[in-house]
Amino acid sequence: QVQLVESGGGLVQAGGSLRLSCAASGRTDSIYKLAWFRQAPGKERDFVARTTWRISSPYYADSVNGRFIISRDSAENTMYLQMNSLKPEDTAVYYCTAEILGRSGYDYWGQGTQVTVSS
Repeated sequence: QVQLVESGGGLVQAGGSLRLSCAASGRTDSIYKLAWFRQAPGKERDFVARTTWRISSPYYADSVNGRFIISRDSAENTMYLQMNSLKPEDTAVYYCTAEILGRSGYDYWGQGTQVTVSS
């Protein structure tokens, strides 16, 4: 089992920045990938960014590429999402999720953290 807890959300003006954190606990040695998804009201949950856990290998959705930076600190069992040049359309609940070694798909999810960008 892996437990994920997000933090760092909040209200920010357009053009501003926020940094989200995702603290992992439990069987962290079994993690293959960690990713961020987001869900805006009335919309489906969308992929934002992901990285492999042991060797950083970031990948971004087109909508955030060049503005967001995903990183991880294996020693602290924490993943981060630095969000810059925020836009109102970035408003959503942001979720951290983990894919486990030997299994496909994201099996573990955090509770989410709200990000609101005002215009």
